[in-house]
Amino acid sequence: MTQDLNQMREHMLTAIAAASGLDALEACRVEALGKQGTITALLKTLGKMTPDERLVQGPLIQGLREAVANGIAERKATLERAALDARLASETLDMTLPADAPTPGTIHPVSQVMDELAEIFADLGFAVATGPEIETDWHNFSALNIPETHPARAMHDTFYLQQGIDAKAAGTADEKTTFSLLRTHTSPVQIRTMLSQKPPIRIIAPGRTYRSDSDATHTPMFHQVEGLVIDKGITLGHLKWTLETFVKAFFERDDIVLRMRPSYFPFTEPSVEIDVGYTLVKGKRVVGGAEPDGWLEILGSGMVHRKVIEACGLDPDEWQGFAFGCGIDRLAMLKYGMDDLRPFFDGDIRWLKHYGFSSLDVPTLSAGVGA
Repeated sequence: MTQDLNQMREHMLTAIAAASGLDALEACRVEALGKQGTITALLKTLGKMTPDERLVQGPLIQGLREAVANGIAERKATLERAALDARLASETLDMTLPADAPTPGTIHPVSQVMDELAEIFADLGFAVATGPEIETDWHNFSALNIPETHPARAMHDTFYLQQGIDAKAAGTADEKTTFSLLRTHTSPVQIRTMLSQKPPIRIIAPGRTYRSDSDATHTPMFHQVEGLVIDKGITLGHLKWTLETFVKAFFERDDIVLRMRPSYFPFTEPSVEIDVGYTLVKGKRVVGGAEPDGWLEILGSGMVHRKVIEACGLDPDEWQGFAFGCGIDRLAMLKYGMDDLRPFFDGDIRWLKHYGFSSLDVPTLSAGVGA
């Protein structure tokens, strides 16, 4: 039987090597390894053999099966490579022709507004800073003077990571090193910047943030930009001028009126909410107007709290600063007339085509950031 198996192996491998195409190769596979194939039939005879016969014939039949299977795989790879080479040799693509796309891609409004913000603040001397989206409890809360009992730490508002919580509870890591949540704001970037850089500091921190909330004006993931200035002799007047300059440049209007209202944030003292005046045009609120018809809250801000400065290893008697933060998605809604936040993340090509921007619409202060 050994001689018969060797002859069978030689015959099958010869047929496989001679297969001129994938169809012919598939016929060889079915003939040898299919349900009614020759080798399959040999494998079925093992059950009828005595233990001694099976001990001798089993390895021989399995060796034949493996050799044929490997031969088929190698021949298939050779045939597929030859077919690809022939296709590449016959096809040509003129890279100088314009793209033939029925629906050209567009820049998402959020990406466009991020570019606008970077352009505006770069002109004011701000750099763009980034940080991890999975954060530690210390960077996201404690270093920002947010107490343990603050509602922002509650499970219904923050996405906690079970692995991080377990590590902290087990005492294997402390709150400064255990990455235990998805950041609820980009303020941790401010903390990481103050820890890694020496003042003076002027940064904005745009990026994704996460909170457990969802409706027409809230989504579980949203985009936020925060600004931070740390220097000597910084006052609330510097904050007011910076925000006025930013809002006028962003909405591209000189008749912007801002209102500062006292508020409370754990990480700033004093804290102020910033409202922008709007006028009614055909029943819609349009930002701007020397005599506003009403006010819209757009961001929160204030002077950086002494405890936050101390937590970052700086002397609050020497260094002062201000910080502000606002939602990028809401800025886009306000500027470009969108009334629902949810389509931002639906991926509807019709919405993207309507509200999207051309890749050539690069924001510049000379041509207009919203060009």
